[in-house]
This record gives sequence, C-alpha cells and structure tokens, in this order.
Amino acid sequence: MANTWWELKILCDPDLEDSIFWRLDIFGCRGTACESKGNSSLVKAYLPHFQAQLLDLSALSLWLRQDALCIGLPSPLLHWNLIDEEDWASSWKQYWQPQEIGDRFLINPAWLPLPDSLERLVIRLDPGVAFGTGNHATTQLCLESLEMRLSEVPEAFIAKVDQKEPLVIADIGCGSGILSIGALLLGVEKAYAVDNDPLAVQSTISNRALNDINPECLIPALGSVDILTKLISQPVDGIVCNILADVIIELLPEMKAITKATTWGIFSGILLEQSKAVADALEQNGWIVATLWKRKEWCCLNARRS
Repeated sequence: MANTWWELKILCDPDLEDSIFWRLDIFGCRGTACESKGNSSLVKAYLPHFQAQLLDLSALSLWLRQDALCIGLPSPLLHWNLIDEEDWASSWKQYWQPQEIGDRFLINPAWLPLPDSLERLVIRLDPGVAFGTGNHATTQLCLESLEMRLSEVPEAFIAKVDQKEPLVIADIGCGSGILSIGALLLGVEKAYAVDNDPLAVQSTISNRALNDINPECLIPALGSVDILTKLISQPVDGIVCNILADVIIELLPEMKAITKATTWGIFSGILLEQSKAVADALEQNGWIVATLWKRKEWCCLNARRS
C-alpha cells in the first residue's frame, strides 16, 4: 500500500454529491466522506499517490465540471494535496456519522458506540476501501427496496416458511456487504455475496464479524455469477445487484442459471438515462420490471421473473 495519499477536497452544490461520489468511485478513490459547508457540500476523497499523476487529477476536475454542466448546476471546485498514510486512515472517518435509511435501518460506523435506543435494525459498518457506506443514493434505494420487498411477505416466502426452507439471496457486486447484512437482518436466512474485488470480499468478511453474523448465513466469495453457479445448490429466491448499468446488462443472461419462476431482483447503480436500456435488457431476459424508484439522477429497478 502507498505511503502517501492524495486527499481530494471538492466544494460543490449539494445536488451534485451523488454524481461526484459515482465519479470518484470510477476514478479509483478509496474512502469518501461529506460534510455541509453553509449552503454547499464539501466532499473528501482519498487515492493512493501512485495511482494518479497531476494530469489525472486535472482530468478529474474537468469531468466533474462537465457533469455539473450537464445537469445545469454550478461547477464544483477541486483541490488536492498529499498526506501520510496514517492521516488518511482516520481523516475521512471523522465525518461519517450514523445514518437512518428507510423506515427500519440505521448504519452505524464501527468505530462509534451503538445508539442508546435500538428501535432500528443496526448495521455496523467499516467499509475499508469497498463501496457501500449507505451514503450513496443507489445503496439507499437498494436497502429501502429490500425493506419493502421483505416486509411484504410475498406468497413465495410464506410457502417457504410453511416448508421450513430458508430464504436465500445472491448479492452480486457485494462491496462492503451492506446489502447482504441488511437482508439477513430483515429475515433472509442465507446470502451469497460475490465481488470481483478481493478487497471487497475481505470487507464483507470483516463486516460479517462486526455484526455477529453466522459465517454459514453470509458466504462471501471472489468472482461473479459464474462462481454463484458453483456455490449454490438450487436457484435463489432473490438477487440484489448494485453495480453499473453496463455490467448488469452483460450479466443478465448468466443470471438465468441461478433463478426460478418466483425469483425477484433489485437492480441499481443505474443512472436515470440508462434505465430504459436496463429495463429492456431485463425484459429480454425473462424479467418483468415492477417499479422504478429514483433518487436524484440514480434509480433502482425492482423486478421479478416472468
């Protein structure tokens, strides 16, 4: 790991936060945080020194300005400087506070004490360098969709309860494991969580321990749908997939091998202008899109097998 890190500070309109987080994630930043500065937001992000040169940072600044221009908002201001590794390890964490999501979830940073009142389902989280802190609109939409889906107690779930069979999901592109953990807290009995990034798999394992989840209930693995076909003994009841639109479209044909007639799906990481392409791909691969939920420029498609 690098001994020095780029610390990026971006002063922006609050409505730009989600697009900036998305852009930073693509750029390769590890650890992001946000705080209010009057009527503006200050986004901080961190990147190993060896991963970017000054020209790369200048290009990032240009992309951020272009993103703002496309949606008619003022251009953000990007500043950068180098910091030591030990400063990076603690710097972004001080701005991340407990966050309520939906009606039932509370995301609690692992280094903070649990709240006195535990009326919500608490997900303790230390994402490390993996995506999924609960700050991004796509993660929030997925957790809220899970909450809605699993509180509805669909007929397939009732049948499973009667047969004393476990409700099983696949989390494709699991990141920090936040969606798998959320699903387990809502009553799912087993989650298979896969990601192509070994750091994400390790983060999911760590967060599984933080939340005292039985290793037999949350099974992380390195890979994608191809690995799931080897891990599971029968099709899953649900799929959560919060990655990128193009990747979702590419993986949909492979997902047929792990689904059945009653399988439901929650798909996000999709910009609004990409929603039609993803919805069309879902329908071409045997899914029916039931609802589209949106937050700012992002959306989440809730679907079921046709």
